[in-house]
Amino acid sequence: MKPKVAIVTDSIACLPPELVGQYQLWVVPVNIHFNGRVYRDGLDITAEEAYRLLEEAPGHFASSPASIVEYLEAYRQAGARADSILCFTLSSRLSTLYNMARLAKKEAEKESPRRTIKVFDTGTAAVGEGLIVSAAAQAAAVGKSLAEIIKIARAVKSKIRVIGLMETIRHVYRTGRIPKFTAQIGSFLRIKPLFGISGGIVRLIGLTRSQESGMKRALNMMKREVGSKPVHVAVAHANEPEAGKRLTEDIASQFNCVELWLTNFSPVMGYATGKGTLAVAFYSN
Repeated sequence: MKPKVAIVTDSIACLPPELVGQYQLWVVPVNIHFNGRVYRDGLDITAEEAYRLLEEAPGHFASSPASIVEYLEAYRQAGARADSILCFTLSSRLSTLYNMARLAKKEAEKESPRRTIKVFDTGTAAVGEGLIVSAAAQAAAVGKSLAEIIKIARAVKSKIRVIGLMETIRHVYRTGRIPKFTAQIGSFLRIKPLFGISGGIVRLIGLTRSQESGMKRALNMMKREVGSKPVHVAVAHANEPEAGKRLTEDIASQFNCVELWLTNFSPVMGYATGKGTLAVAFYSN
């Protein structure tokens, strides 16, 4: 039977391939530029390969949003198998992807006036965005209507929390938020920033000197918010699979997880945070 709603998102959502396949999601890749070549994130290049390029020559590494044409093609494909389309993007305050998705929606509706397309600004990014998409995909899989899925996504958006730990502050200057000299001083002092996403932007929420103490603080924040309630969790690592695995195991042993998955932290975001970043997104029922 033809599903009611097809789900489209972007590669910044850090969705694991198993989840993409299980729910037949359309993932529009962000473009990675390196030494004159353009790679589609997750299609032409893996996260591991992208991080190797970033380590090799960060000055030659850049990214650009997916184009209107790429979103339009995703809408065409998704529309061939569903009555409606719901497209999720990372925060419109962090990227122009939301605008690209909306412009493509207008073109798609000209092609197929009877097709309904909605674009949803998640107000977050990385695994925070991924958990919202996961909730929507699960609802779509059991036949929920477009309006019902949007209601579910809004509810999750209102509860989602993202906490991350950078291995170093050295690369944050690439965002333009702090001077390069300040980042270098912080790196020399071995400061590891804790960050969150709120109000649609990335914010510094603390500083620590070690990965262990930083993640302990992150898990304590989780405990204060969710306690023993059932919780949905996603963990991402920036090319540090063992650290990601340890963190996932710690969460599984300390929390009542009804959803828990481990994935790669988007190398597009990793450009600013650096290799070794760990991030946790969660919300409770």
